[in-house]
Amino acid sequence: MKRPSPSLKFVALLVSAASLFGASKISRDLQSITQTSDVLIQFTITPPTAAAIASVTKGGGTLKKQFKNITGTAVYTLPASVIPSLATNTYVKYASPDRHLKGTLEFAEPTTNANTALAYGYNGSGVNVAVIDSGIGASNDFGSRVIYSQSFVPGDTSTNDLYGHGTHVAGVIGGSGYNSSLGSVIYTFRGIAPNANLVNLRVLDANGQGSDSAVIAAIDHAITLKTRLTNPINIHVINLSLGRQAFESYTLDPLCQAVERAWAAGIVTVVAAGNNGRDNSLNTNGYSTIASPGIDPYVITVGAMKDGGTVLREDDLMASYSSKGPTLQDHIVKPDLVAPGNNIISALASNSGIITKYPANVVAINYYKTTSNTKDSASYFKLSGTSMAAPMVAGAAALLLQKDPLLAPDTIKARLMKTATKSFPVSSSMTDPTTNITYTTNYDLFTVGAGYLDVWAALTNSDILPIGTSAISPTALFNATTNTVSLIGGTNVVWGGNVVWGSSVVWGSNVVWGANVSGNSVVWGGNVVWGDSTTTGFNVVWGDNVVWGDASVFSEGLSIKGEK
Repeated sequence: MKRPSPSLKFVALLVSAASLFGASKISRDLQSITQTSDVLIQFTITPPTAAAIASVTKGGGTLKKQFKNITGTAVYTLPASVIPSLATNTYVKYASPDRHLKGTLEFAEPTTNANTALAYGYNGSGVNVAVIDSGIGASNDFGSRVIYSQSFVPGDTSTNDLYGHGTHVAGVIGGSGYNSSLGSVIYTFRGIAPNANLVNLRVLDANGQGSDSAVIAAIDHAITLKTRLTNPINIHVINLSLGRQAFESYTLDPLCQAVERAWAAGIVTVVAAGNNGRDNSLNTNGYSTIASPGIDPYVITVGAMKDGGTVLREDDLMASYSSKGPTLQDHIVKPDLVAPGNNIISALASNSGIITKYPANVVAINYYKTTSNTKDSASYFKLSGTSMAAPMVAGAAALLLQKDPLLAPDTIKARLMKTATKSFPVSSSMTDPTTNITYTTNYDLFTVGAGYLDVWAALTNSDILPIGTSAISPTALFNATTNTVSLIGGTNVVWGGNVVWGSSVVWGSNVVWGANVSGNSVVWGGNVVWGDSTTTGFNVVWGDNVVWGDASVFSEGLSIKGEK
């Protein structure tokens, strides 16, 4: 397939930028900065020496922050005039702006079979889950299980949830449903692991806004809490229901490097995929829109399903807004699996900004209680998005760790993916009543991953990974000769040709597919056109010239209205 040649003007600009900045070391969005800004520097020496630290500021600027566990990265405040010099600094591996990001049950619990797990005593007891979000507000649904709180929001030491997103996420993970179990009730809004402990690491402000450096600082501190000698708090799981546009390879993205450190420290890290599955601005029909740090192959990246308003799994469909893979720069197969994320009711932080912003999402009391009282509840709120799907999986991980505290993150990821339900329709469509636009979702590998979360199936699985084997997500490779896309995994990857953990087992025969299948590894045949019926979408995903956006927020893991 012949790719269109870039214009001569574009080539000239590209050469000019490369010669000035050294494109491999300075992120593209950092090259356009014209004023003093906070910059994340990743060093070639870990930890960086005093000379390396000082080398960045010799032309001006100051060192703002270093991290205890993510030792190869530091935050500087630098004038724009200093940035080009980073390209020739031998101590600098990569430089990027301190980017901004946002924080991207009544039927979901039985839909995922978490109610079966609860009946057998699996409720998350003894497991500590860190919620890196907008804070966790007081709620009877949490009781005294918020065991630690700290703010990483610059200039704001409050750990209360002023926005409302983090409290909702925490409720999906570990809400007990206390406030919806009093009196004569219709529904109880209980989380997946209703007795898990919660660690509140606040990184988003009252408007749901945050930055790379705040999230990295929170991840860094979670590792410290787990490993400190005096009064350690063993963080078992991290939930990140937030994200932003992926600007570079995961090997250079500072958020991805941070989550990899957490994974290596033995912390299961779960991330929202993003909510750009409807985005066709690049003619890809929402493909290659996974947000960072969900682009990292180590973490568990989660897309969103609609539970259909019933406890049955058979009528559940994909949410059209859920971001799709593969990742834009590295072609990593994402999401890893999907979970309920649409119109999820969970805990509400009192007086939080999200109430004023979206008053229609407050749940009426008579929705879950047998009463004529139609007033708004002070306890529950409805949200949709991959932000709500990710904590479903984080809660499931907590249950697996309650059953076997010695499980490694890779084993948990592999079990969740292998046991995920793989029975899907070929496609489904929904029409947005506001815009009257119809969105069609194809249930392929890059939309549903390994399948639909099944908590009880994961709990009853006892497969063990071979020693030295990882569960990193595979890479999708396009073969121009055969016009097929195949899965590529290393020899130490659990699904790399292993009989028990082979790709046809983990992803299923109806998920791993293609028009010209010549083997189980082929996931996209030559007769299937990527995105729409033009070559444009194909070239965006598989071409050499990645289309770049600006530095604005890409995904908050949140879709307020949801869909039917």
